[in-house]
Amino acid sequence: MTTGFAYGMSGVDMSKASMGITAKPATVKAGKITFKVKNSSKDTIHEMIVMYRADPTASLPYIDAENRVDEDKAGDKGEVSELDPGASGTLTVDLKPGKYVLICNVPGHFATGMWTEFTVKP
Repeated sequence: MTTGFAYGMSGVDMSKASMGITAKPATVKAGKITFKVKNSSKDTIHEMIVMYRADPTASLPYIDAENRVDEDKAGDKGEVSELDPGASGTLTVDLKPGKYVLICNVPGHFATGMWTEFTVKP
């Protein structure tokens, strides 16, 4: 599994990432947002966490020993917890304008590219 695709790293070619998250649409208006999440994997558990980025250029705080993002320090706004392959879940959160990142924080997944940027406009 290729790693090194962490959010905020410079010069990363995401086309080589072995995992990913897609947000459709990637930009929404502020207010109550409902995320409809589907784990399209055939054999791997995933989750989706919404994180606010006060500084969108900064890397997310990472716990190397656990191979995952430090959710408490990263601005966690809510999540759809571990979904079995093929399972779905929803999350409704009230989001203010700004930059966010959606990640899977199952150990190792974030570093393999399982994240995407998400923008909330006024």
